Amino acid sequence: MAGLVDSYHEHIVAAHKQPLFLLLVGFICSFLLIRFSVRMIRAQVRWWPGNITPGGLHIHHMVFGVGCLLVAGIGVFATNGGHPWIDWFGLLFGIGCGLVLDEFALILHLEDVYWSAQGRKSVDAVILGILFTALLLTGYVPLGVVPGPGTDGGGRWGLVAVISVNALLSVVALFKGKMWTGLLGIMVPGISWIGAIRLARPSSPWARWRYAERPRRRARALRRERLLHARADRARTWLFDLIAGAPDKVPAHHTTTHRVAEAVAARAAAHLDPARSAHRSAPPTERAADQRRRTVQAGRARSYRSRTGRRRG
Repeated sequence: MAGLVDSYHEHIVAAHKQPLFLLLVGFICSFLLIRFSVRMIRAQVRWWPGNITPGGLHIHHMVFGVGCLLVAGIGVFATNGGHPWIDWFGLLFGIGCGLVLDEFALILHLEDVYWSAQGRKSVDAVILGILFTALLLTGYVPLGVVPGPGTDGGGRWGLVAVISVNALLSVVALFKGKMWTGLLGIMVPGISWIGAIRLARPSSPWARWRYAERPRRRARALRRERLLHARADRARTWLFDLIAGAPDKVPAHHTTTHRVAEAVAARAAAHLDPARSAHRSAPPTERAADQRRRTVQAGRARSYRSRTGRRRG
């Protein structure tokens, strides 16, 4: 225990990293606590307090997170970043980060998608935020370059070149659909280089731009997606279900709503071009009856023409 305390003072306190360490602690603890809370509410556990709904208004926990971020940010400026205030404000800022990023998907979609598949973006945002903070705490800096005190002109240009190449490759990895590789490559050089060299994911912008006229490469990307990325996605889904809970299944009324939307779109198309869309917008049973009706009418017309032709002859 004494060795652990000595190591903490040596690597955290003496290195002036205690505010960042407390920020990371608050970040992780607030995320785990709020996820435990919402899962208890979802399971309708009687002994756990429910949502905060004064007057019937559901107050999301990101509102409290925004308040923590504001108090922490303004407090650091008001106290000029002095001790011990910066430590407490760092902890409060981390708590706010956990509460806000846990509802990142709600902010992104402007819709309550917390327990839907889109809500998984919140878990992605939280994990990326924790990883970035942890890398900063362990000594990594963005793009992985620390200029030395005696760096000359040539050395500075070398650093600029390394930073530029790493940033460019991180952007390429992101365009190839490799979100984790590209974002982590900003902090750790080399990771984004691997993502930039390898094949793009089939649904990525890079694949749409570069693989449209290269069927062999697109086929390789699809094969790799089925074999490799599908397994990785299943493992990630299992881990996220364990941490944050599984999303809700799509209810049956969502399918009905989708069908109603398709019918509305068909009616709009028929209104714009009745000649082209009337037949396609009709239900299959009506189309079959209409086809039989036209067949009977054509048969009657042929019979009438044959009878009148014989009389005239």
